[in-house]
Amino acid sequence: MMDTGTVRHSNEQAFNIQVSGLVQGVGFRPTVWNLAQRHDIRGRVSNNGKGVQILVAGEEGNVRKFMADLTQHPPPLAKIAEVFTFPIALSDVPENTFVITDSEHSLVQTGIVPDAAPCPECVAEIFDPFARRYRYPFTNCTHCGPRLTIQNGIPYDRPSTTMKDFALCEACLKEYQNPQDRRFHAQPIACYTCGPKVWIERTDGKPVAVHSYTMLDDADAGCSLLRQGHILAIKGLGGFQLACDATREEAVSRLRALKQREGKPLALMARDLEVIRRYCAVGKVEAELLQSPAAPIVILNRHRDISLAPDVAPGMSTYGFMLPNSPLHHLILHRMAHPIVLTSGNHSGEPQWIDNDQARVQLKDIAGFMVLHNRGIAQRVDDSVVKVMGQVPRVLRRSRGYAPTPVWLPAGFEHAPAILAMGGELKNTFCLLKNGQALLSHHIGDLENSLVYADYQRAISHYQLLFEQRPDIIAVDLHPEYLSSKLGRAQANLGQLPIFEIQHHHAHLAACLAENGVPVNTEPVLGVILDGLGYGEDHTIWGGEFLLADYASFTRVGTFKPVPMPGGTQAIKEPWRNTYAHVMAGMGWPQFAMNYSGLPLCEFLEKKPRRMLDRMLSNRINSPLASSCGRLFDAAAAAMGICPERVLHEGQAPMEMEALVDDKTLFHEDEALAYPFSILRLKHSGLPYVEPLGMWQALLGDLVLNTPVPVMAARFHKGLANVICRMVKHCSQSPDGQERLHTVVLSGGVFQNQVLFELVKIRLETEGFKVLSHKQVPMNDGGLALGQAAIAAARCLKSRREGDSTCV
Repeated sequence: MMDTGTVRHSNEQAFNIQVSGLVQGVGFRPTVWNLAQRHDIRGRVSNNGKGVQILVAGEEGNVRKFMADLTQHPPPLAKIAEVFTFPIALSDVPENTFVITDSEHSLVQTGIVPDAAPCPECVAEIFDPFARRYRYPFTNCTHCGPRLTIQNGIPYDRPSTTMKDFALCEACLKEYQNPQDRRFHAQPIACYTCGPKVWIERTDGKPVAVHSYTMLDDADAGCSLLRQGHILAIKGLGGFQLACDATREEAVSRLRALKQREGKPLALMARDLEVIRRYCAVGKVEAELLQSPAAPIVILNRHRDISLAPDVAPGMSTYGFMLPNSPLHHLILHRMAHPIVLTSGNHSGEPQWIDNDQARVQLKDIAGFMVLHNRGIAQRVDDSVVKVMGQVPRVLRRSRGYAPTPVWLPAGFEHAPAILAMGGELKNTFCLLKNGQALLSHHIGDLENSLVYADYQRAISHYQLLFEQRPDIIAVDLHPEYLSSKLGRAQANLGQLPIFEIQHHHAHLAACLAENGVPVNTEPVLGVILDGLGYGEDHTIWGGEFLLADYASFTRVGTFKPVPMPGGTQAIKEPWRNTYAHVMAGMGWPQFAMNYSGLPLCEFLEKKPRRMLDRMLSNRINSPLASSCGRLFDAAAAAMGICPERVLHEGQAPMEMEALVDDKTLFHEDEALAYPFSILRLKHSGLPYVEPLGMWQALLGDLVLNTPVPVMAARFHKGLANVICRMVKHCSQSPDGQERLHTVVLSGGVFQNQVLFELVKIRLETEGFKVLSHKQVPMNDGGLALGQAAIAAARCLKSRREGDSTCV
């Protein structure tokens, strides 16, 4: 407890102030203490389950100034959600001084702060030869350092973290107890004397030749090993990472092969912006992102005249760069004049390892050396990924640095019951809804891997422990075979809880509404939801949908042409199958062969097992109908010769087509040359749909003319954007032609395509529509759980209003 004398006055007032939000573990109490000294306030401050409680007494003017400073000048990592102030009796504040008291445990309603990259003061300290923490790999303060990855419980105090076994030395304890020190009550602080240690091991068990590798210390030795071409396994903030010199072609290719990561771009880290700018264009917004406390991977456009090893990002026009996110990374990269590959420490598809002993076994066939330490990792957390589109940062993978920052839901949701939303199958996240806050988890991954699925279950339990949340309702995706949905149904049955099955694309739309603060009782909006696939209410696969919706319900008012997927999921892996299906659905083989028999595409498809494929298509054998925009992209890309045979990862063909787009064609060519789509109506339902036959005729005609693929890619994107905007205008009108809505939501993984997203957004805004899109929550399936939670909450609140007792 720290106090200081305060003089009492006759005109004192007293208040109980409760501050909620991300206010624990960020230096909030010492900030309050310092403000109390500045404004001659007495009382006390403590952490509790709701956040921070402050009891204050002082002259009226001083108290008013204190409260203003409290909200206007919080600590750098704090995010205040609400401040409740209640008058109390002066006798409730017996202190003659202002003191910081121990944490009070009560029902948890506060947030947990994400991990934060080292602040400038701590970075300067680790490189200052005269500082006590010179080159100490675990330097941190209240403004930076680990949070979620070391936290076992709430309140956020040292005994509730993986630092509990490291007792503070006398020097650190003095800093910890000094309110004027930036390490006052910083739970993870340590130094060489009392804190965790770093060391290097060989994965073959042989002793490390210290004289050969060590420079200043083991972290510096890691740099020497990277420069010599070795692959390292580094224990980072949220798990192990695999690293090598990104300019060494042999090292990068070896890492990719041993990790079994085919084709997918590898993440990069550089010591500073200057290094990144040698290889990529870095604008003001991108620079701010890279240097932010979140320190995410930022997708950047590559320079054409200089590149890293070809296997870093094959077929791409971008690199994914980040800056060091821990003191250890800063120390390893300090002498590294060029970038390193820094990818998750696992075999492809598995979760990254967090335990030293497990990593020694699992990564020994990939890395030659390991940079280890003895600070435990409480929660596995991957790096976040952000891309600037439409001049706005948009989170594509929400993890380290962002999770578990709550999404504060708009008005009305504070009355919703506690909900657990299970998320999807790919890019999974889950979501806890509690007291009007949506606690969206960090990125989990693809649940089809048994290790990822097990980690998913552990993470749900860990979050429920941290936030003391037990659900009253469970929300799942409508798909009957999603592992997340099966688990949710099992938990609902076990706990005898109501379960809400949420349509996939409605969840995408609702997630966008929620993060944009749209009230629960909103009027319907028009959603354009484009992705690979999602289970539809008609038991077919949807993926190119126009929905008229609010939170509680939706109506499908438009779609893309339903085309079979021959081979089912095999069509996702082999794009040519989608090309063949579109050819057969649009014109049939006789017409195609008659008009385009001289094309290499025709010869390519002719060699496929057409007889078997035709039987599958005609008899609907393992060929589900799909109105998927993602599969349309696959089909068009394969026809252009982009990944026709097989893709190595999800979205590879569309990503490579986007990378090839010719800017001159995109922005300056006559609009008449954009590939034409039409809007027709489905025979049985009368539902408007996007018909791609005109596009195929134009694309095939360009193949006959040997039109360059970059030109074709640009024309495809322009044509697709045009018809999306036409469909929006069509669906936004009432039957008598009058406009009935003006707000449009853009969501779904296809809109990660920057070219398409910006074309559609700009055109719709030019035509007078208000466009809502994602920023803090992924537009891909990483945002589904938020939408599921919001829909379940809205339906429950609606049922309550209507007198239905199903919802508690």
